[in-house]
This record gives sequence, structure tokens and C-alpha cells, in this order.
Amino acid sequence: MKLFTTALLLSLALGAQAANEIDMKVEAALASDSRPQADRDRDRNRRAAETLDFFGLKDNMRVMELLPGGGWYTRVLAPVLAENGQLYVALGTERVSTTVLTEPGFEKVVRLETDEKLHRPDGARFYVMDEFDFGVEDLDMVLTFRNLHNFTPDVRAIMNREVFESLKSGGVYGAIDHTRRHMEQLDNENRRRIDPVLVIKEMLDLGFEFVDYSDLHFRGDDELEYEVGRRSVSGNTDRFTFLFRKP
Repeated sequence: MKLFTTALLLSLALGAQAANEIDMKVEAALASDSRPQADRDRDRNRRAAETLDFFGLKDNMRVMELLPGGGWYTRVLAPVLAENGQLYVALGTERVSTTVLTEPGFEKVVRLETDEKLHRPDGARFYVMDEFDFGVEDLDMVLTFRNLHNFTPDVRAIMNREVFESLKSGGVYGAIDHTRRHMEQLDNENRRRIDPVLVIKEMLDLGFEFVDYSDLHFRGDDELEYEVGRRSVSGNTDRFTFLFRKP
């Protein structure tokens, strides 16, 4: 019994140490002098340390970030994974590849070249893409931040199906996005929001398991009525935070 207790305590201690090391690496990345002030201004709202802890990030994982935009999360993920893991960026990587990825310390990040032909047709509200393949397998984690709303259900299915294929069994898919009321009809005010129930259904239909959700980005004072870019709303939208797993 004493041996079992000792082993259990050691295991818990090692787990806590690993968690602390990840927290320290994330905090160090957030404190880096290379981060632009505009990124720092969003730290309180985006709560990266708590968010990545919820998703279960470890520094030895192979992680893919989808649609990285200007690289806010890329600047956090890359330093954490630099020594023991690997960060890939994919889809809509033009901005990050000419800015963040050209800076010292980001040489190890791999930009995946795909033939999805991502674009928004003239006059359209949403982006489209062709069938494609990420070209990587057995990933531990895929992450996307406030991007699912940019696509119609059929285009999301193309992207999320390829995410499923790229993950190893047990690999996880973390997603955050702006909340739309359940089953609310699309209009100009909610077009950059998405129904969280619909997201869960789409993921389950593709074979994902729903693991957990977090209220980290819940905003009770967001009335879910206004365009997320409005000055009175921007930075204070209610966002769902979901974690899925490939069986």
C-alpha cells in the first residue's frame, strides 16, 4: 500500500511539474519582447494561458493552427513547441508567412502548402475552398480561433473532414468562435457569429467526439444582436470554447 501511495504521489507531482512547465512556457511567450503592442493589448481578452491549458497543450505535441491570420496565437504556440514539438500553420497563411514566420525564433514553424484555393467570391459573404489534403498525419492537436463562422456548412465540412484525417487517434480539435443564437436566421448583424449547437452537430456527424466546453470566453452582457466588429461589441463578444477528439 505504501508503494502504491508513493507511486501515486510521484505521478501526481510529475504531472503538476509538467503542467507548471507548460504554463511557464506560455507565460514566457506572452512576455516576449518581440510581441507587438497590439497583440499585448488583447491578452486580457484572449486569456491564452487558460485557453491552451483547457485544450491540453503539451510542449512535445505536433500541433496545427488553422487560419492563423496575423499570427496572434502563432507567436504564443511557436515558442512553446520550438524545443520538443512542432507547429504547423495551414490555410490563409499569407499574412503570417510574410511577417511572423520571417522573424528570428520562428524558423521551425512549417507552413503547409495546400491546393484548397481558399477565397471569397465577389459579393459573397463567406469563403469557399476546394477539396484538399493537409499532407500531414498523426497530429496531436489542431486549433482554430474565431474562423468557423467564415464558411458555409458544406465548406466547413471540407475543412473539418481534413482535420479529422490529419489527427491521430485520440488527437484533439479545439475551436473558439463568436456565439450566434441557436437556429437564428442569418442577417448582416450575425454573419460573423455561428450557432454553437450547429458546430457540435457538424463535428459529431464527421466522427468527432465532443470532449468538453469552457466558459472562459463567456460574456453575459453580449446581447448576441450586433456585428462583432462594432466598436461597442468588439473584444467583448460571447465566444464558445469547444474541445473535440478523434476516436
